Amino acid sequence: MLAPFNLFIDLLCLPYWNRGIYKLEDLPQTHQDEINSMIAAAHKSDLVSKLSARMHDQKRGMMFFKWYGKNLTTSVVVPEFHHPYKYIRTIGVSIFNKKQKTGKHFGPLRITLRVLYNINTIHSDKVFIKVGTHIHAWRDDKLFIFDDTLQHQSCNQSDEVRYCMFVDILRPSLLPGVLSAILSGVRFVVARFNAAFYKHWQMLK
Repeated sequence: MLAPFNLFIDLLCLPYWNRGIYKLEDLPQTHQDEINSMIAAAHKSDLVSKLSARMHDQKRGMMFFKWYGKNLTTSVVVPEFHHPYKYIRTIGVSIFNKKQKTGKHFGPLRITLRVLYNINTIHSDKVFIKVGTHIHAWRDDKLFIFDDTLQHQSCNQSDEVRYCMFVDILRPSLLPGVLSAILSGVRFVVARFNAAFYKHWQMLK
């Protein structure tokens, strides 16, 4: 049902074609700068140790610092995550305990790209995300960027805990203001279904 809307977004983003799976250097320098700044802030704040104290025995945890451009109040304070980014719209951290995985799923809209950055160092090749037929192991590369509307599945089949930045950034476009305005409107609709989207997650405050 949303295919016509997503095709309209694709047209708005021209001449930037949707690659599906991206490398950091595929994005404009302005996007790269925001992603690198966010990653540096994650390491500076020692997020892993702070979040591990709040996980306890939960299977999967999620903490949002920014959601669709709105800053959220959390027990873990990272001032840089509340920066008025021009392109980054959502900042969270997803935590997978040992032997956990999601089902296959996909996002509904192509206004943003999903940026995942695994904060802690992973040693096992059994911790990965699969997008279509592509498998990305966090042991090999901590950063992965993709179109969230592609079917994907995250897996942690190891005995390690995985801490991964969960970020949405506006797609490259010559009209970022238009995309931002559309996304602001979408936020009010999506908010009604937020509980359904994350029903299998423990939301950390």
